[in-house]
Amino acid sequence: MSIFTGCGTALITPFKNNEVDYPALDNLVESQIAAGVDALIAAGTTGEPATMTWEEHLNVIRRVVDVAHGRVPVIAGTGSNCTREAVDAARMSKQFGADAQLVVTPYYNKTSQEGLIAHFHAIADAATLPVIVYNVPARTGINIGPEALAAICVHPNITAVKEASSDVGQALEKMRLVGDEADFYCGNDDIAVPMITCGYKGLISVVSNVAPKETTQMVHAALEGNNKEAAALQLRLLPLINALFCETSPIPCKAAMAALGMCEDEVRLPLVPMQQRNRPKLYQAMKDLGLPVTAE
Repeated sequence: MSIFTGCGTALITPFKNNEVDYPALDNLVESQIAAGVDALIAAGTTGEPATMTWEEHLNVIRRVVDVAHGRVPVIAGTGSNCTREAVDAARMSKQFGADAQLVVTPYYNKTSQEGLIAHFHAIADAATLPVIVYNVPARTGINIGPEALAAICVHPNITAVKEASSDVGQALEKMRLVGDEADFYCGNDDIAVPMITCGYKGLISVVSNVAPKETTQMVHAALEGNNKEAAALQLRLLPLINALFCETSPIPCKAAMAALGMCEDEVRLPLVPMQQRNRPKLYQAMKDLGLPVTAE
């Protein structure tokens, strides 16, 4: 059974005065559910877990689970470059009531393909939550190859893959080799429709923080085979998607959400707020979608 089908939002973590802004996080969860998204991802890459303490990290997961209250699946970002730490995070997330865990490839260590297999299998052996394997080589400096992914996905507790690589050919080869062993979710907003037409179950999205209704409509149109509508929505969202990735994500996403009055425009060092020269393009893309921008 799929963890979800459709659009899952990789939530930002709102900060205020260098602390997690829980009222803003609560409001974000409510607005996302009201807009019709199909799942929420707490403390994934977009949520800036790299600069949160583990206490903050786990508290964010618990808060999202509590506010969502079973209305949509909540997927906990539990990945770490320490396998034991990832296992511990999964156990805690299970206690909170999360529905699955998103486990990013271990960064910095520069393990081998065999090491990746061993890492994910060790987590899956101890799994108290279904595992979504998260491949994002631009972030971690390591790529799961097709053969390694096929070996990883034979484990019964590994149920899905989030593929966030720009190598479409390799992504399709992974689908071919993995077959029915795992669902695939697209991790790139700009190619969501093409990948869904190839069999992906949906999108784990950054842009849906800013435009949840429009992004969900795009994903569902693609899943339902309404290719003309889905393609039109993909192209309509593309200027916003491009603007959201003109600097390191989630820097532009935080600027966009602040312009919507959803949170402070605050990221944690070593990230810094969006450069002024890039803001007009972002705000114009939002206005073109009819979003209520309050900044200039």
